[in-house]
Amino acid sequence: MVLDFYTGLGLRGLAEIGLPENSQLLALFLFNVGIEVGQLSIIAVVLGFLAIARVRYQQVLYQLPLFLTGGVASYWFIERSWQILM
Repeated sequence: MVLDFYTGLGLRGLAEIGLPENSQLLALFLFNVGIEVGQLSIIAVVLGFLAIARVRYQQVLYQLPLFLTGGVASYWFIERSWQILM
């Protein structure tokens, strides 16, 4: 989802700047290559942090998805209960 947001921002910026008249295909190709390189660099950084965290914080990494899921479920429960009561 974050990477899709990144791509959307890039496409919006490209639309604002515009493509050169004489080499639109090349410009669009190089733009897409740049987007993919950016996405791969984001993935590499995240995977690097996860590799470091896996060694140091293994127990936390196992519990984190449980807490995040429980937090989202609790938020939705409270939000929907509030809408029913009000």
